[in-house]
Amino acid sequence: MPQPLPAPPALLPMTRVLCDVKGLVTLGQAKHGERRYVPLGGGTVQGPELNGTLVEGGVDWQLNRADGVLEIAAHYVIRADDGGLIEVQSDGLRHAPPEVMARLARGEAVPRELYFFRTVMRFTTGAPAWLHLNKVLALAVGEREATRVKLDVYRIG
Repeated sequence: MPQPLPAPPALLPMTRVLCDVKGLVTLGQAKHGERRYVPLGGGTVQGPELNGTLVEGGVDWQLNRADGVLEIAAHYVIRADDGGLIEVQSDGLRHAPPEVMARLARGEAVPRELYFFRTVMRFTTGAPAWLHLNKVLALAVGEREATRVKLDVYRIG
C-alpha cells in the first residue's frame, strides 16, 4: 500500500509585480514553434516581503508551441526601495482554450480564472539586505492585460 504524501509546502505571500510590456516581436516559425519576445518596461513591486520598481530593459522570451501552450522565460531586474538590485528569472507556461488565448492576444481583458498562467521564479543578488533571496524559489500566478502583466508572487516554504 503506498504511503500518503506529506503535506505540501506552504505558499507565503511575497509580493505583487506590475510590469509594463511593450509590443510583441516575432522571429517567425522556428523548429519548435513561433519564437518571439516582449520587451519589458518599468513597473512596480509591492508586497509584504519585497517593494521596489522594475528596471526597464528586461525581456520575456516566448515560444508559442503548436499545441497552443506559450512557454515563458522572462528575465528582468528589480530595484528594491533601498536601492538593492535583484535579478529575476521567471520560467513558466500560459495556456487556455484557443478562443481565450485569441482574446488575450487581442489585448482583451480576460479574468485570470479562465486561463493557466504560472511561473517559477528564482532570484540572484549581491545586495547585502537581499542575500536571502538567493535561496528562494517562488511561484507566481499571472494575469495578462493589454499593456502590462500582473504577477502575484508566493515564496515556496
